[in-house]
Amino acid sequence: MNVPFHKPYITEDEIAAVAEMMRAGWLTAGVRTAAFEDDFRRYVGCGHTVSVNSATAAMHLALACMGLGEGDEVLVPAITFTATAEVTRYFNARPVMVDIERGTHLMDANKIEERITDRTRAIMPVHYAGQPCDMEEILAIADEHGLRVIEDAAHCLPAWYRGKSIGTFGDATCFSFYATKTITTGEGGMLCTDNDGWAKQARVLRLHGINRDAWQRLNSKSFWRYDVMEAGFKYNTTDIASAIGIEQLKKAEEMWRMRKRIAERYTGAFRGSDGLIIYTVKPDRETSWYLYPVDLNLEALTITRDRFIEEMRDRGVGLSVHFIPLYEFTYYRKLGLTGEGYDNSRWVFERTMSLPIFPGMTDAEIDYVIENVLDIVTNNRR
Repeated sequence: MNVPFHKPYITEDEIAAVAEMMRAGWLTAGVRTAAFEDDFRRYVGCGHTVSVNSATAAMHLALACMGLGEGDEVLVPAITFTATAEVTRYFNARPVMVDIERGTHLMDANKIEERITDRTRAIMPVHYAGQPCDMEEILAIADEHGLRVIEDAAHCLPAWYRGKSIGTFGDATCFSFYATKTITTGEGGMLCTDNDGWAKQARVLRLHGINRDAWQRLNSKSFWRYDVMEAGFKYNTTDIASAIGIEQLKKAEEMWRMRKRIAERYTGAFRGSDGLIIYTVKPDRETSWYLYPVDLNLEALTITRDRFIEEMRDRGVGLSVHFIPLYEFTYYRKLGLTGEGYDNSRWVFERTMSLPIFPGMTDAEIDYVIENVLDIVTNNRR
């Protein structure tokens, strides 16, 4: 049997929505994009939504709206996808790493203040695997030090912290609709904010700094006239992508329940194994289960994490690692980032791996993953 790391959950609803847009004759941002933004705003419960072509674009726009500048510092977790730190460099600002918690792999709120300097301007918590960070503590620290909070919620739809939806906490929250995410538009993202000024500025910046997009101009008398307000970017999404997003959003909680059931199957099967360390979800929040991370208890095993993944691949099962720490990359090492002082990040990176978890995964596929994980553990005990 072959079990991929991920398969998108696409139904006839998405296919029909795309076909309808292809026949309609308007493909770029227009009425469907506006509808998707409105649907998403109402689902999350935020004040404004600005659709873009990636979560990276959303984070870039959020930092632009807050006025990040050269020499400023932004706090990011040491283990995250490069995009979280990368966007700070667009402003010649500097990412400053904060160590993570071992059990959750989340930014450790207790280690944030030791990284704050007079140059710090923002905190960018990453809701790893779909589990919300300790937002109450993070927001309190930000308020005390006069910092902005820009949430990287690429993994985090749907998810709730103390009964409240992610997307309603920080100054801005950035979601991803990449091909592997909990809902997908192929490529895409959404910026959520309650700040009227930020939303207005982000809408201008996402399309070259132009004050009216093509759809708005088409439906006005002077359709050809527009003004360029500032140097912007090409970050707009399309009506084709938005048509997919509208249908995917309708299924967001159905797909979440599917992933949650798979996670429960894994946790139940692995709980008694001394070779595996079960991922911790804190009791006051609900994770999206975008990922199912599991850490190897290397002290009980004779196999490395890398070799474990290779053996699973040889058996037809796709695993991955989320993520390589920033300090491991050539680019960030050139900026002076090192692993010194990030003991939890180093510990997690040596041990963690992500198992397949996607809507539509069959019981036979789940059983096959469980059987092979436990078999490799059994065959490699010290």
